[in-house]
Amino acid sequence: MAEPPRHRTSPPALPHELVEEILLRLPHDDPACLLRASFACKAWGRAVSQPDFRGRFIKEHQHRPLPLIGFLHNWEDERVPRFLSTTASPFSLPAPDRASWLALDCRHGRALFLSESEGSGAQQLLVWDLNTGVQRRIPVPPLHSSYVYRTAAVLCPADGCDHRDCNGGPFRVVFVFTMVRCVLMWPGVTSVCVYSSETGTWSGELGKISHQFHALTFTCHSSLLLGRSLLYFMSDGGFILEYDLASNVLTGFETPYNSNKQIFNLMVAEDGGIGVSEGFSSHLKLWSREESDAQWVLSRVIHLQNSLPPAALVDAEAELMVLGFAEGVNVIFVNTVAGLFTIELQSERVKKVCDDHGFCNLIPVVSFYTPVDRLEYQDLLPSIPSENVGDEEGGEEEKTVDEAQQLLDKGSNTIKEGGFVDAVERVSHDLNAMVGGHGEVAPGCASTFDKYECAYIAQEVNDSLDDVSRSVSNEESVKGTSSKDDAEDSKTSGSNGEDAAP
Repeated sequence: MAEPPRHRTSPPALPHELVEEILLRLPHDDPACLLRASFACKAWGRAVSQPDFRGRFIKEHQHRPLPLIGFLHNWEDERVPRFLSTTASPFSLPAPDRASWLALDCRHGRALFLSESEGSGAQQLLVWDLNTGVQRRIPVPPLHSSYVYRTAAVLCPADGCDHRDCNGGPFRVVFVFTMVRCVLMWPGVTSVCVYSSETGTWSGELGKISHQFHALTFTCHSSLLLGRSLLYFMSDGGFILEYDLASNVLTGFETPYNSNKQIFNLMVAEDGGIGVSEGFSSHLKLWSREESDAQWVLSRVIHLQNSLPPAALVDAEAELMVLGFAEGVNVIFVNTVAGLFTIELQSERVKKVCDDHGFCNLIPVVSFYTPVDRLEYQDLLPSIPSENVGDEEGGEEEKTVDEAQQLLDKGSNTIKEGGFVDAVERVSHDLNAMVGGHGEVAPGCASTFDKYECAYIAQEVNDSLDDVSRSVSNEESVKGTSSKDDAEDSKTSGSNGEDAAP
């Protein structure tokens, strides 16, 4: 008589408290680890997406500096994702579309964008919470001239905040603009307005400065914050503006010397004051400004012959271009013919970030990032004021959402046919369109996130079954992932449609 089959018993599940303690000790500077953990199983996904987990995770790593997780850019190459990670394991963030929004600044867990001006439509500012995905649109202050050059900065004004977890807190937007005067030798006046999220209003022109010989344009540099009140902006011509939020005083001064090239970039000097970096063919010069006599002093020279690869220094006439400075971690981004590199100023450690490189300024992202249940934030949307752009944009959004639904249907059919690579791409484009139309925290996007995850997991399973025929593996992968998708809607989201999920 045949022996009855033995039923294998699964090992007992780890206690929830122990799972959390394990997840809390994952690297704070590699968000992809938490993202992968959130997709491992339902219990882990629920654990890492709870708001209290983020607070405990940040507290666990409170003695470590805020991590540099990537950067935003305005490069014209559509093939390069808007957000590029600099972490050990690549991941992506659903940044606003580059065709509609110009990235200006990023600080204290929020990124700031300016809408591209088209025709006579009023421009808007967009404040994007990196972790929750919540977006808030702000109309730019009314201006008195059409010949205006603009830039802006975002920051958290809360007293006593360590800026490690500013989600849901107040913020300020400092808006700097130059109005051109058609007067000989006095071409422009630069002014400052400040927006408060607590009142939802703009202040008047708090600071104002007149300048001679050239109008200040702002297209190549982001801002720099020193302490809690000193904001610095650099114009394309190298003129530096200093705005004191405490006294509402706007002043300005020149870089170490005048140059027709955009060779300087704002940074924090070794003494904690304002500084600039200057790139040459094989070395960098770091300048600091003495407060006593307001003079620039060359404080340090960094030679890169032994740090950068030979391919980055093949052209002796090509100067290194500093494209950004990461506050809090003292890291600069340097553009070379061999790609984009980061340099830690304290250790002079060099790391290659990517082969792609542009010639405009980039905006470093220094922040904790943990997966969240984005549907949990849908209750925030009605309370967030947002200016309507107009009926034309509304009709365009409705058309975009209709097209997104067609893409979703095509992606679902592609999954059934086993074409997982195409399905990921189609559902990815659908996700971008859905997010653009509804907002990424809207309930209407939840099913799209699920379809994207389903297609991606099916693709990975299919690639791993090398010993089984492609048609059979496709069918089994679809069945497995589809049943899992129907059983429970996964709410945790940590990727966008521009790049593959971790």
